[in-house]
This record gives sequence, structure tokens and C-alpha cells, in this order.
Amino acid sequence: MADAGPEETAPRRTPAAGGILQSADRALVALLTFSERRPEWGVSELARHHGWDKAVAQRLLTTLVARGFLVCDPATRRYRLGPSVSRLARVGEHSGVLPSLVRPTLAQLLRETGESVVLNVPNGSGYRCAAAVDGTGPIRYTAIVGALIPGHAGASGHAIFAHYPEAEIRQIFGATPLQRFNDNTITDFDALLECYAEVRRTGHSISHGQYDEAVAAIAAPVFQAGTVAASLTVIGPAHRITRATDRIVDLVVAGAAEATAAFGP
Repeated sequence: MADAGPEETAPRRTPAAGGILQSADRALVALLTFSERRPEWGVSELARHHGWDKAVAQRLLTTLVARGFLVCDPATRRYRLGPSVSRLARVGEHSGVLPSLVRPTLAQLLRETGESVVLNVPNGSGYRCAAAVDGTGPIRYTAIVGALIPGHAGASGHAIFAHYPEAEIRQIFGATPLQRFNDNTITDFDALLECYAEVRRTGHSISHGQYDEAVAAIAAPVFQAGTVAASLTVIGPAHRITRATDRIVDLVVAGAAEATAAFGP
């Protein structure tokens, strides 16, 4: 199975410049090294990864543990993200940081397509609408911010979960039967895996009425620090989306790349 998201690389080192506190910068770089693909690090591994002296890496990790940003397993002496990270993540989510970063992209896609544009974020086995702009015209799809949709139903979920590790996909979708919403819904787990492989191959997802028979959607993944963080979706009446599929695919993929850049390293 393909890797989950773009190739993992070390966070970019910030060159020495006026106004930058090197010790704080190194601590932030250390935190950004943790990812879903690499959730644990040892002192020696982290030091080698960044070319730091081992004693420096140890002091950084010890400081981050003291403030709750990391926890250390006393048996393995390996480090994981701690409760302070989760607290800041909740604050960021409630303050609408991520949606605010991509609102210009949503507005641009609306101008270019005339269709509704949605930013969806993963939420357990589904996805949640984090931000949306409604399409123009009397017939359009209206997304409800905060609405939850099952992850296996539609392009938005496919663009997100296709980039999860296969073991996690099996845990989320393979343990119980997939709910059918209509004849277009993917309810076979192997078919879902094939769909995900195609999403990874092409870089986008297209669905025709998998959740709501009247609509079609085109989505692309948005990444943050090499891990899928959201999907950007253009959605609308099936006949209009289908007629303009090729043009919308190009626009959505470009918009997702802009959103990825906005989310930062």
C-alpha cells in the first residue's frame, strides 16, 4: 500500500536571523518532527535526524516533558506528544484557525466554479464540515458547518482516508458492515480499498451520489506536516459537476495545494 501522504522529510531548519531565538526554534522543530507516521522518537534518533548534539536533544526533550508537550515512557525511554499539544489543538479548532487560513481558497474556487466549496476535516470514522461557501444560482448544494458524514460515503471522505495507513483503514472501516445510503454507496471493503488506491494514484477523488443521489463531488487532500489534515471539495448538482469534471479537477487540486501551503510545514 502506498505511503500515507507525501514523502516524510525533516522539518525545514530556520536559518539564523535577527529576532529568532535558537533554543525556542529548536524546540518547535523537535515538536514538528512527531507525526502520525512517526509518533515516537528516542533521544539519539532525534539528535541524528536533525544533526544535533545528543546532550542538546536531551535538554530539549526534558524541557518539553516538563511543560507537558511530550511524555516519556519510563520503560522504553521513548517520547510521544503530551497533553499540552492536545489542549492547544482544541483551542485552535475552536478558534477556527484552519478554516480561516483557507477562506481565500474557498472564495476563489467559488468564483471559478460557481459551485459550493467545502473544507472537511477527519472526525473518527467520518468527516466534519469545518468551513463552506454556498454555490450560486437557485439550485445548489448547501453544506452545514459542523455536520458529520460517514467517511466511506463520498469524495470528501475518500480524499482524506485514502491517505491513512492501511492498518488504520481496516480498523475504522473493516470491522463492521459499511452503511448503504443508496445504490451508489461503496459498501464492500475491498472496493473501498481499490477506490483509495485510485485516489492516491490520481491525487483526487470523484463521487457520484454516494451519500446524496442528487449531487456529485470532486475532492483533493490537504496535508499538514506530511499528514492528511483535511479535504477540499467542490460539490453540486450531479449534472453540472459531471459536465465540468475535468476543469473542476484541475481547480480543486490546485486549491488543495494552496491550502496545504497555507497550513504550513
